[in-house]
Amino acid sequence: FMIQYFKNINQQTVEIDKPEIGTWVNVLPPLKQEEVSELSTGLDIPIDFLTDSLDIDERSRFEEEDNVKLIVIKTPTENNSFNESDAYYITIPICIILTHNQILTVNSFDNPAIKKFLNTFQNRHPDKKNMMVLKVFEKVVQNYMDHLKEINQRRNIFEQKLYAASRNEHLLELMRIQKSLVYFVTAIRSNELLFMKLQRTNFLSLNEEEKEFLDDLIVDNSQALEMANIYSNILSSTLDAFAGIIANNQNEVLKRLSVITIVLTLPVLVASIYGMNVPIPYQESKLAFYMPVGLSLIISLFIGWFFLKKKIF
Repeated sequence: FMIQYFKNINQQTVEIDKPEIGTWVNVLPPLKQEEVSELSTGLDIPIDFLTDSLDIDERSRFEEEDNVKLIVIKTPTENNSFNESDAYYITIPICIILTHNQILTVNSFDNPAIKKFLNTFQNRHPDKKNMMVLKVFEKVVQNYMDHLKEINQRRNIFEQKLYAASRNEHLLELMRIQKSLVYFVTAIRSNELLFMKLQRTNFLSLNEEEKEFLDDLIVDNSQALEMANIYSNILSSTLDAFAGIIANNQNEVLKRLSVITIVLTLPVLVASIYGMNVPIPYQESKLAFYMPVGLSLIISLFIGWFFLKKKIF
């Protein structure tokens, strides 16, 4: 459990030891219940606002209680699961809390969006809480765009491998990408509704400049949603096409096996008849062995020619 405090001093944002007025408080995982309770009491924040980030399925939303505002937004991250069938990427919540004196970001999981935000914290202004919130939104949208580009590159690589050799491993990789896109589409659409509701209700009391910034974020988020939908549709079409190709190849193999079975069945029937322990014509002849062999060969050649003529084999 770790808490970082940042404040703007002499036009620079620096890390300080304790919370003050106009500070940005960044809460990092792992979160323990007793530490969450201590933080809630120390900063006068409803404890529910802090525990909401512990639920990985928490939806994008905002609410206000005792003049403390909470905004939950979903952000992408790599999946650390050891299960080979799980998605490459999942979505996790960031809780942004606006108190009387501070702005808090609470992460119950390792969060790439906040890491990128921390890397450029010298350019931030914690005292401008609304703009800080919008900048977090911006990093989240950028993360979606970056991960979608990575997903598309992976999709192209696995498709090429699948073209070269149809292996189950490659199909499994494409299914993991498809699961990632399902997470992304759901979360980006949820974020879009959050942004539009913030715009409509003016929950943050934005000024004109901040409203324009939010409008641009809505456009960028819509672009990310469109990209996710396009990649998802392309991947679904690709998997359907490969399923059809695999089924067609299977039918071809079964058809050839059926033809081979038919070609061999009649000669086997001739040999079976001549192998019966009963009197048969020409059994005393010197050609008794060659006659069934020749007849079997003639029948096989005729059946093979027939199937070749019909382009069945």
